[in-house]
Amino acid sequence: MEILTRTNKIKWRKDVLISVATEGWMRIEWAHARFGQVYPVNWAAQGFDVKYHAPSEFTAIGYSIDDAYNMITKKALDLGVKWLVVIEDDVLIPPNFMLMMSEHIDQGDVPIVSGLYYTKSEPAQPLIFRGRGNGAFHDWDLGDRVWCDGFGMGALLIHTSILKYFWDNLAEPYKTHDGLDLKRVFETPRKVFYDPEAGGVQRFEGTQDLYFYDRLMENDVLAKTGWEKVAEKKYPLLCDTKIFCRHICRQTGRTYP
Repeated sequence: MEILTRTNKIKWRKDVLISVATEGWMRIEWAHARFGQVYPVNWAAQGFDVKYHAPSEFTAIGYSIDDAYNMITKKALDLGVKWLVVIEDDVLIPPNFMLMMSEHIDQGDVPIVSGLYYTKSEPAQPLIFRGRGNGAFHDWDLGDRVWCDGFGMGALLIHTSILKYFWDNLAEPYKTHDGLDLKRVFETPRKVFYDPEAGGVQRFEGTQDLYFYDRLMENDVLAKTGWEKVAEKKYPLLCDTKIFCRHICRQTGRTYP
């Protein structure tokens, strides 16, 4: 039997990096959801480790959440991909997650898109926000595309032009505990300061996601990176509630909602 071989001379596109920030362990339900994805035909994606026939992912294991996100950001910029997909290890994505995200990539008119998921609480609250300090935003129907100014990062699509602007202009350099050189594109705010007007010590704490979005809007990053139409909106972030995800407790397997 004669076996013919041929070198593939096609230059593969590097459009998408699929990434996971994880502590290094997850539920089998999560693995089933992550690796049971249906991918668009002839889809171009790039990753750090090629482990499966499907597009692969860069996985940061054992770091703080902001360190992991900054490592992923550096990898996306080093690879030169256009889009970054982030899936956190306690968010169960639907089987057609990549198909629906590819629709947003093909349309290419919104730089930051999230799927819908909820808090791990009873009752569970949707992680969609308009404003700060006023609770979750509820005025929408399942299947809507909802404009907002905050959501979680567990099922996220973001254009790397946003990340590059942060990296080049807004992020201070630092080293991780094991000596990696990164920049604080993402940061979990943990600050204590004296406010003379309030007459006392004030604490500023939160999560890296809302802090990132606040800096995005305060520094007019969308307009500065070519997304002027989106920047004009009062609520410039898009939550596609058709991309319905569930939050899972890694210890018990309970899902929310």
